[in-house]
Amino acid sequence: MPDVPAPIDATQTPEWKALQDHFDSLQSKGISLEDWFAADPQRVQKLSFDLSDLHFDLSKNLVTDETVKLLAALGKAVGLEERRAAMFSGVHINTTEDRAVLHTALRRPASDAGKLIVDGQDCVKDVHEVLDRMYAFADSVRSGEWKGVTGKKIETVVSIGIGGSDLGPVMVYEALKPYADAGISVRYVSNIDPNDMAEKVKGLDPETTLVVIVSKTFTTLETMTNAREARTWLLEGLKAQGAIDGSDASVADAIKKHFVAVSTNLELVEQFGIDPANAFGFWSWVGGRYSVDAAVGLSLIIAFGPQMFKDFLAGFHDLDIYFCETPLEQNVVALMGLINVWYVNFFKAASHAVLPYNQYLHRFPAYLQQLTMESNGKSTRWDGTPVTSDTGEIFWGEAGTNGQHAFYQLIHQGTRMIPADFIAFVNTPNPTKDGDQDVHELFLGNFLAQTKALAFGKTADEVRAEGTAEWMVPARVFTGNRPTTSIFGDTLNAHALGELIALYEHITFVEGTVWGLDSYDQWGVELGKQLAKQITPAFHDDEALAAQDASTKALIAYYRAHRR
Repeated sequence: MPDVPAPIDATQTPEWKALQDHFDSLQSKGISLEDWFAADPQRVQKLSFDLSDLHFDLSKNLVTDETVKLLAALGKAVGLEERRAAMFSGVHINTTEDRAVLHTALRRPASDAGKLIVDGQDCVKDVHEVLDRMYAFADSVRSGEWKGVTGKKIETVVSIGIGGSDLGPVMVYEALKPYADAGISVRYVSNIDPNDMAEKVKGLDPETTLVVIVSKTFTTLETMTNAREARTWLLEGLKAQGAIDGSDASVADAIKKHFVAVSTNLELVEQFGIDPANAFGFWSWVGGRYSVDAAVGLSLIIAFGPQMFKDFLAGFHDLDIYFCETPLEQNVVALMGLINVWYVNFFKAASHAVLPYNQYLHRFPAYLQQLTMESNGKSTRWDGTPVTSDTGEIFWGEAGTNGQHAFYQLIHQGTRMIPADFIAFVNTPNPTKDGDQDVHELFLGNFLAQTKALAFGKTADEVRAEGTAEWMVPARVFTGNRPTTSIFGDTLNAHALGELIALYEHITFVEGTVWGLDSYDQWGVELGKQLAKQITPAFHDDEALAAQDASTKALIAYYRAHRR
């Protein structure tokens, strides 16, 4: 194992026992947010935090002053501050792959060149060399200097990737759509299902399409399969339009002008036909789900421009600095992670809802699913020993009032406690009125009403006072005491979005540290990939079929009988 201290078993610390005693005491007394608010007029002030573009209200969480104190003490007991320093300095805290974890280096300013040397590499200098190349390339596409094989300006980018090479860019592109200013749209292809590619290229003109292939190794099965499909689509389309004659020279020219790569495997990039000069790499110390602010974001720079991407990176960096420099007791980032541990390990909450009241953030819950569940969905600690407590949360959610009409019933009145983060912004790029009613204020009224209802509920007496028949009363009672965090921002722009993403990156880190996890590997996704390679031939090969289990054989038999 790399030179990393073994994880401290949080469950064996005095701080964990103190939290358990505190939890038992709260349970015996009865938890009442309404009583807690009444007893402490300063509760909101003490549990509210401002961090640049974002305002946080943690007051509707099931915590008291004592809880916060004990959670911060637990963070210190498991070495959270030391592990945080180790991550930012480039120690190989990704133990199973013996790698540094330096996604935070992606957003450090160029002036930090020379200040972070890891394994002989000047990380910040190298990052900015790639960024500068990306900015220059994006400017050439946006300005029309970069042209397709027939001399036409690029109008659409098709970005092909999967996992972290897709979820991040898609989410950010959707979130910042109002700021796209170059007349260039982006479509993202990830699923190996042929329907995904078919729908994404539908209606596109190959002459005005640029394909970005995002694969660090240039070997990812789904990405490279889709890349070859895209190449066939583009070349056949150009040939049908008379744009190329199908000769080797014309094909090679078309690929060079319509394909670029985000990859470090220059040999395979060149074999594909892409000019290695148009390949943009990132490093082993950047995990896929932490890479949207690396070269993986190339499509975003083309759509929004270099300055907006710089603002995006600055948002990440501002939150990084806050997380590093703020004491745990006042550190809203650390506290959100520790409060999640409080819910998972003491209240036995299994899932966590993220509910953005902003339609542009409709892909944010899906993005967080990979970030949090791939990072902390583990049962082995970073030294190879079994975990000693529950780990991970099922992250899920939906944007705005859509969710209210779908699953909020379970959050309000179900038997499971589901902590929820509500995210909204004061200003909207699309203000409108319905008569005299400001529609955005109507929307935000729902944002505020839901957290109030979840916190304080509705008693049987209040239901009866409305004239409800007695037999209907139980169904209309809301117990309240359902925990929420409110994140309220000024405007959803690139800087605020960078802060928001970094917030959840570090929340994930805090949780992983308490649980003793290596939050930066993902071995759990590998077995299915390996088996898929063995199973796929069995659709047509009887010998391969014979090697399968009975269930797989039966399913393949069904396929053979019904495939047309």
